[in-house]
Amino acid sequence: MLKELSEFVAAQRVRAGTLEDHIATFAAALSERGYAKSTAKQQIRLAADFGRWLGRRGVVATELDEERASEFLAYLRRRGRARRSHRTTLRILLSVLRDIGIVRPVSTFEAELDANPVVAIERTFVRYLAEERGLQPSTCANYIPVVRRLLSGHFRGGSVALGSIRPEDVTRFVTSEARNSPRQIKVIAPALRVFLRWLHQRGNTQTNLAGCVPAVAEWRLATVPKALASEQVECLLRHCNRATPVGRRDYAILLLLARLGLRAGEVVAMELDDIDWESGELIVRGKGHREDRLPLPHTVGAALAAYLRNGRPHCSIRRRFVRARAPYQGFASSVAICNIVERGLKRSGLEPSRKGAHTLRHGLACTMLRCGASLAEIGQILRHRSPDTTAIYAKVDLTALRALAPAWPQPAGDA
Repeated sequence: MLKELSEFVAAQRVRAGTLEDHIATFAAALSERGYAKSTAKQQIRLAADFGRWLGRRGVVATELDEERASEFLAYLRRRGRARRSHRTTLRILLSVLRDIGIVRPVSTFEAELDANPVVAIERTFVRYLAEERGLQPSTCANYIPVVRRLLSGHFRGGSVALGSIRPEDVTRFVTSEARNSPRQIKVIAPALRVFLRWLHQRGNTQTNLAGCVPAVAEWRLATVPKALASEQVECLLRHCNRATPVGRRDYAILLLLARLGLRAGEVVAMELDDIDWESGELIVRGKGHREDRLPLPHTVGAALAAYLRNGRPHCSIRRRFVRARAPYQGFASSVAICNIVERGLKRSGLEPSRKGAHTLRHGLACTMLRCGASLAEIGQILRHRSPDTTAIYAKVDLTALRALAPAWPQPAGDA
């Protein structure tokens, strides 16, 4: 594509002002990310307009940052020329210029961002979670909104004095969150405890307020796993259109969930080097930075090979599964995998009570149990750390449970 755009790129360089020397580099980056020719032309033209706008204001390339980009977008809005895609294009442009050392790294803007004290606290807390606690990015992403709501609700845009947080403030916040987001309270409570304990360790609060977070009632084994029946799983797989690249990708993902019981996040994290084709093994990067090796069934391996050969876009990304449309990159989170499952269920006409990726993991465990596998074997396949985690599947083994049920008492004299 880059050769086809050479004349267009040369024409845009002439009018690009401040960015004249970098238009070709930007065009090459767009080509590598897989953008269509028409889309790349629009993005290159916008970059040239941005460079010309910067040149009229005497701004050199090394002074570029997100604030300059926002000013340019505001200028386009006033002239009625702004589009939703423009912000993404400028974000890519800044990323490319940072990669070649023209624009300052993001870290140099932390002082400006820290002018907002709540943002400063969030960023410091995230570093603590990642570097000292070793938590996964997904866990950090779940904790930060809780902290933001606590601080924003308590200080309401005023000065942030962390020492002013009192036990009654914590209790009031948890009560409000439980009323507004009852399903999220199991995340909210541990997030608050970690944050409040961290504040005390830093000396921001005189007492450890983590003990003020009310306990959330949770009864072990209180629920039955929400699982897809084996015939529903087969119906789901049959309705993947493997004649298209997206269908081949989705089929391979659904097989990994249904045949190996992978978690959605584990599918997202898979890389090209995680399969040993010669030995027929798959490396799974699971919770807590744990790596396991699983045998690769023939059907799953064939589906992965079909996607790699005739479905995966040509790109430099090492993630095994990438977006079907440019920019070609790995999935942002496990939500994308859950969306693939949900779309597949809709195509199949299935309406289970739960539509996430975990229903396939539960379905594998329940099918193994009905086929005579022991709980220990199921725990080994699902890579549970504790046998207690696997114990919940005993509740779906109705045949074994009937043997434990006492006979129903009958009145005396009945046959």
